[in-house]
Amino acid sequence: MEQKNCMQGALSGIILAIGIIGGCWILGNALVDFKAMDRYVTVKGLAEREVPADLAMWPISYSADADTLPAVDAALKKSRAQIMSFLNEQGLANAEMMDNTPRIQDNQAMMNNQNPPQRYTASAVLTIRSKDITTVKKAMSVAGNLVSRGVMLVQNYEFRPTFAFTGLNEIKPDMIAQATQNARNAAKQFAKDSGSRVGTIRRATQGYFSLQDRDQYTPEIKRVRVVTTVDYILED
Repeated sequence: MEQKNCMQGALSGIILAIGIIGGCWILGNALVDFKAMDRYVTVKGLAEREVPADLAMWPISYSADADTLPAVDAALKKSRAQIMSFLNEQGLANAEMMDNTPRIQDNQAMMNNQNPPQRYTASAVLTIRSKDITTVKKAMSVAGNLVSRGVMLVQNYEFRPTFAFTGLNEIKPDMIAQATQNARNAAKQFAKDSGSRVGTIRRATQGYFSLQDRDQYTPEIKRVRVVTTVDYILED
């Protein structure tokens, strides 16, 4: 019985020793892997390109004066008819049109009950929305001819022509790939300088896309930009 107990004790000791050795081996490898994961470089990749706008929004602001509200309404309608005729001549008959509610000012009230030349001044905005950028730009360049047709154009800083690019989703994949490759090239250079080599990606952040006018003179050309941030593991 005593011999049997000794053998069982020895066997238990052997199993325990094997377990400790195995645990140490696993722990050692885990520490090595953890240390390897701690060696990484963070780099940023940039991708930029210029794209033409594919949607134009052109607000035409105009006004009219009259002594009565019906008269000022009639004057606005006459000016709008002249604007529509002009747009048809410029090839924008099929463009989407949107009218804003007219704003009416009582000049007599504004002048403390004095007698102004015309009691009411009304302003309105007709917005043209079109994908034909070239035609819109051409029409904008000769819009001053509306004055000779009796249209009182108004410089309105609230409503300005804008150009938009709606195809961002189509170019996103290529730009992300370009930015990621740019980041990897930077990581390779860093690894070369430090005597290492680039491993797998530890973590990556796409960043956000920015869309801006190329400059104030060519708003119909957009500059698209994206910056990615990538962590690469460094290997010996």
